[in-house]
Amino acid sequence: MKSTSLKEFLVVSCLIGLPFIYLASIYDALPERVPTHFNYKGEPDGTGEKSTLIVVSIFMSLVSLFSYWIIKNANKIDPKKNPQSPQLLQKIAYTVLVFLCAILLVIIQSAKVGSMTSNHLLMPLIGLLFAALGNFMHSIKPNYFIGMRLPWTLEDPENWRKTHQIGSKLWMIGGLLIAVLTPFLPMSAGFIAGMLILAVMVIYPIVYSYRLFKQTKTNGHA
Repeated sequence: MKSTSLKEFLVVSCLIGLPFIYLASIYDALPERVPTHFNYKGEPDGTGEKSTLIVVSIFMSLVSLFSYWIIKNANKIDPKKNPQSPQLLQKIAYTVLVFLCAILLVIIQSAKVGSMTSNHLLMPLIGLLFAALGNFMHSIKPNYFIGMRLPWTLEDPENWRKTHQIGSKLWMIGGLLIAVLTPFLPMSAGFIAGMLILAVMVIYPIVYSYRLFKQTKTNGHA
């Protein structure tokens, strides 16, 4: 148990610390003002003092730690008290932590080079995140913290199960499609294509779930 806890501490510490190490290694070489915001084409449309990167790094690290804690402890704090596999929660927590670490590295790198190559870095990362979460989704039980937490999925375990089976396949396929497709498209086209695929990945399971809810309700009154 102690070795597992030590391993977890080291993994989390490395993922949280890596962006700070990278930022420290390039900080002196950064200009006094760096890009802090980018448009959908990856062009900077806002600047700030380079110390802003420290604030952003601290904020995102706190968000990362909070997200990790919430996911890992979902069994303890979920009002539904529908236990998830601890191993599954750990994998999801690590996945989210890796993603947020990578996003922060992209932000720091973009500030360094003066542009955000969203097609080559950001969109593929988002795609891989959804693909990874899709791989876990079919195993998630009804809860208030992880998954498609809709009123009709939360009140009907069968609706939850079917919705997450559909969502699992769609997120894996769509996520991989985003990761593979967007790097080869022009910047704006890649961003738009990625957003359209994401919209389908999110909206379709919701519509499917609602139609299933209406169908079940109609059959129940028949």
